[in-house]
Amino acid sequence: MQIIPAIDIIDGKCVRLTQGDYSQKTVYNENPLEVARMFVDNGIERLHLVDLDGAKKGQVVNLRVLENIVSKTNLKIDFGGGIKTVNDIEKVYDSGAHFATIGSLAVNDPELFFSWILKFGADKIFLGADVKDEKIAVGGWLESTDISIFDFIQANISKGVKNIFCTDIAKDGKLMGPSIELYKRMMAACPELQLVASGGVSCYQDLLDLKEIGCSGVIVGKAIYEGKIKLTEIIEFQKNK
Repeated sequence: MQIIPAIDIIDGKCVRLTQGDYSQKTVYNENPLEVARMFVDNGIERLHLVDLDGAKKGQVVNLRVLENIVSKTNLKIDFGGGIKTVNDIEKVYDSGAHFATIGSLAVNDPELFFSWILKFGADKIFLGADVKDEKIAVGGWLESTDISIFDFIQANISKGVKNIFCTDIAKDGKLMGPSIELYKRMMAACPELQLVASGGVSCYQDLLDLKEIGCSGVIVGKAIYEGKIKLTEIIEFQKNK
């Protein structure tokens, strides 16, 4: 299981939200590059970079942050937030992202999303499945739908999607543990699913628990910034994976 630290961007700054609420924002660093370099200095190889301005606005906003981190580190970055057109996703790749994370568009325009899977390859795209009460949420978590997470992942896997991030919004930023039971049920329903867990990770034991149930990766954000999980622990975990 790969551990993927997260940097969320608002106004070019490294922030974290609580339960996806833009009014519950904590700024952890004015310079995301400093945070990215800290990860590199501690042996981290992957980064989850989220353009929260873009997610809210519906168009990519913080592309320069991606370009800056790419040009000055060797991190493999997945970038998401506001990718709505083929021009957007091409800009993300051209700016150096290894993967594009697509969320709302996959819900609102699945035909376009599946065309990108064919055009760019399933290995280059992560589907971001944001969940509230087991229903999909879109628009930077601001809008709920009636779409079941289980129906959603099954429909997408049948079309060739391989990698899915799943964030339980109720858990995100709360440091109360991830949605272990939800993830178990998702993987039971779709055994071929490559699932990256996100939201609620609070301690080293959570990493062990997610590895035990078979997650392929886990995104860790606030737990790192609040010192609940030390980067040295992540390095040790990666060595023993």
